[in-house]
Amino acid sequence: MRHHPPPVHRRYARHMRGDPTDAEAVLWQALSARKLEGFKFRRQVPLKGFILDFVCFEARLIVEVDGWQHADNHRDRLRDTAFHEDGFRVQRFWNDEVIENSVLVCAAIRAELRNTGA
Repeated sequence: MRHHPPPVHRRYARHMRGDPTDAEAVLWQALSARKLEGFKFRRQVPLKGFILDFVCFEARLIVEVDGWQHADNHRDRLRDTAFHEDGFRVQRFWNDEVIENSVLVCAAIRAELRNTGA
């Protein structure tokens, strides 16, 4: 069954795609157009009341790029748990980590993609 997010979530996700953080823009360059292991990633996807930074539905992998406001965030833990229960794996990276060492971030994502049954 296809997921139909509320219009407000779709508008917010569309706005976020048009105004990415520097780290999101850097990572999108590596993930877009099936550049990483041939897997299709989507960005700023509304799902289950949340906006996912990046998601590969084929591999059931969510990649989040976070700033300081996400440090020890209880809502993020609840969100991750909910997605884990639905069979998703979640990887989180700090903005600085993506900007300063995108090669290692992509290597970590690639390793997680290889650990999938897809």
